[in-house]
Amino acid sequence: MRRYSGEDGFFHGKEEATGILLINLGTPKATTTSAVRNYLRQFLSDPRVVEIPRLIWLPILYAFILPRRPLVSAKLYQAVWTKEGSPLLLFSQKQQNAIQQEMQSRFKGKVIVELGMRYGEPSIEVALESLRNQGVRRLLILPLYPQYSATTTATSYDEVNRILSRWRWIPEIRFVAQYHDHPSYIDALVRSIKNHWEKNLRGELLLMSFHGLPKRNLDLGDPYYCHCQKTARLVAKKLGLKQDQYLVSFQSRFGKAEWIKPYTDKTLKELPSKGIKKIDVVCPGFAADCLETLEEIKIQNREIFMQSGGETYRYIAALNHNIDHIHALSDIIQEHTQGWAETSNSWNQANIDKCNKAIQQRAKDKGANL
Repeated sequence: MRRYSGEDGFFHGKEEATGILLINLGTPKATTTSAVRNYLRQFLSDPRVVEIPRLIWLPILYAFILPRRPLVSAKLYQAVWTKEGSPLLLFSQKQQNAIQQEMQSRFKGKVIVELGMRYGEPSIEVALESLRNQGVRRLLILPLYPQYSATTTATSYDEVNRILSRWRWIPEIRFVAQYHDHPSYIDALVRSIKNHWEKNLRGELLLMSFHGLPKRNLDLGDPYYCHCQKTARLVAKKLGLKQDQYLVSFQSRFGKAEWIKPYTDKTLKELPSKGIKKIDVVCPGFAADCLETLEEIKIQNREIFMQSGGETYRYIAALNHNIDHIHALSDIIQEHTQGWAETSNSWNQANIDKCNKAIQQRAKDKGANL
């Protein structure tokens, strides 16, 4: 048995390529209890996600959580599942396809975009195998988590390294750790919010809800909380919001430990009593709509707000595969692949002129919206 694996159909002189691996969290295959249980088992067994000692945590996981939680979660997934399947997977695949087209317009060399889920399918291993078999010698890893956290970004890096440690020929690797303050990403968020306001009446407050994290992680040096705050500040500044016109909160807490505050659900429950009854909610940390945005924020938290005396609650969709988001992710890819053979020739003059015209038009649009 070979210790290190090689690529299928390898031959010396094979055409080389740059690979882009997009990574998102993952999703169950279906809304059945067994499918959700398999997904949760993989997710909650990750020591990056739950940093409780294995001897303590695993008995709790297998004796109490996995026998009960999948049934509850399966019903929640059923509320957001589409005819085509998981919304997270569908949006992620559309992002992959759109970025692949953008790469073909920006670069003359062979650039291949694949999608891998940290938990579930398509797995990171399957995505990497596909890239290897297509001659990828330069690899950019882009976890679709704007704000860095050990629970998301770092575990993606761990999994990539685990797989590549068994390869015979390891590609040159670059890794995007975060893009929470990237100008193109901030612009995409701002434009999405403005577009929403143009189509709907603007609320009294913009609530920016990010996924939560145990407070212990922050105390141990995880930068996630700081990244979330910076994203919110930059978005608010570009929108021209005053301090009392937006709030930052954190959702999706799990277990009894203290998580970073303020909590989204408690914040929404308290706002009407403070006179704020019309709000817009956006989730800047989610690259694609999923269970946490479509069910928890759009459904559950709306009910909390309305039952507490709220009058208007509007959820602003995640960036998903809208064109500004695709351009932002492509800008990040272009910056991180500079100097590689397939991307070094950059755009031809026609594309540069086209890009400059688009930038000028965006500046005019922004001026008109001020």
